[in-house]
Amino acid sequence: MRWTSRATQVDRALTAAADGCSPRSLAVRPGLLKVALVTAGVGLLTAGAWISAPFYPVPMTMQTLAVLLVGGLLGPKLGSLSVATYLVLGFSGAPVFHNGLGGLAMLVGPTAGYLFGFVPAALLMGLASRKVCRSAEGSVGVLRRLGVLTVGAVLAEVAIYAIGLPWLAVVTGLGAEKAFAYGLTPFILGDVVKMVVAVVVVLGSRRVLGRWRSLPL
Repeated sequence: MRWTSRATQVDRALTAAADGCSPRSLAVRPGLLKVALVTAGVGLLTAGAWISAPFYPVPMTMQTLAVLLVGGLLGPKLGSLSVATYLVLGFSGAPVFHNGLGGLAMLVGPTAGYLFGFVPAALLMGLASRKVCRSAEGSVGVLRRLGVLTVGAVLAEVAIYAIGLPWLAVVTGLGAEKAFAYGLTPFILGDVVKMVVAVVVVLGSRRVLGRWRSLPL
């Protein structure tokens, strides 16, 4: 009986989805599981940063897609914690930013505002994902779930640019108009594609992994 009870507890911990997808609170999850999820999130963010194309003054990377995925798959708490951990590592000197950059110099660079915007972006995407997860067993249709995740992705992108563009304008001295021209316009189409990919992956992953009773990754 003791073995069966303990096995049941472990199974519940392992099958819980991110932030609110389980009847049990995130606070009771094993510490090692949290560490593993955050580590995976940091790894995904790093990989997204390393996939980049040179562009002035802000390089084109896959980071925004990684941020949306981390927030959507890990939820608002672990998602934003993953991004915060990633930033701390990067500003401490770890080569986790684009082109393997890192260090305090990034704090005064033109991309720092975008980096800080990743934290609320992951939080917003995570909140949208949690809402979808909590309503997954109700009468909410697929289109509504897609709508909720899409709104979360759009708000996440807005959060990134709301911090990134003013920072870019001040640090580079470009001014608002040129900051929009260099720091927003060239990325719009790519960001739309990334949002679509993130929404589809998050929704599909939650459905498939929930069916398998697996981890929300």
